Amino acid sequence: MKKLLVVVDMQKDFVDGALANENAMAIVPAVQKFVGEWKDDIVFTRDTHTKKYMETLEGKKLPVRHCVAGTEGHELIPELKPFADRIEQNGGRAYIDKPVFGAEELGRFVRDNGYDDVTLIGVCTGICVISNAVVVRTFNPETDVNVVANLCACLTPETHQTALDAMKTFQVNII
Repeated sequence: MKKLLVVVDMQKDFVDGALANENAMAIVPAVQKFVGEWKDDIVFTRDTHTKKYMETLEGKKLPVRHCVAGTEGHELIPELKPFADRIEQNGGRAYIDKPVFGAEELGRFVRDNGYDDVTLIGVCTGICVISNAVVVRTFNPETDVNVVANLCACLTPETHQTALDAMKTFQVNII
């Protein structure tokens, strides 16, 4: 079985930057430990915007400039950066940059590399984690998709649980 861990948007702007969230901060030690113990492939998604973010539809609906490519807020949190650096040093692909919540590119990456088991962790459960779980299922209907509940965070515990419940309905395994 070929497994992939997808670490969703564990970037500075979502943890301690422009859209900082105490729930995201709280999972950092456990996420770092889990990533460090993972024995299979890993890829990190990054929410990625341009300087013209505020002119986009998302920018009009969420008028907080964040995750602009080339800024500190776009970077992975320091606790995870060494893992991504190691992947790149070994000739692998560490990042999938995405201009919107879910990444078509992630769905293709899973399919093209023959992963049959994908586990997602990260932020925000109710936006990017759920969106990417849907994308992986859409592009890979025979791939097991898992979400580790205590390694994801959302704006509130209620929105986190709502997203977990929704993912169960489209056959995502909640661990």
